[in-house]
Amino acid sequence: MNTHDNKCQITCTDNDIVNEAEVDRFEEKKFVEVFIAQNRLKLLWNGSVYVGNKSGLEFTTKGPAIYEVNQGRGR
Repeated sequence: MNTHDNKCQITCTDNDIVNEAEVDRFEEKKFVEVFIAQNRLKLLWNGSVYVGNKSGLEFTTKGPAIYEVNQGRGR
């Protein structure tokens, strides 16, 4: 079973400012929805990074860190 971090680094490609965003929804290699400055932003997978636009600015992210959770015998 995999789980992901609830935060990720997001970069505005227009001005190269990097901020931390809160992850709302995430499907690996499909999309990630984040909140940044109380605005929701949906970024779609383009084959190498997630890309999205908001207010005339372009944003990219590698997505949240993904962790593999090994479950025991379930006792």
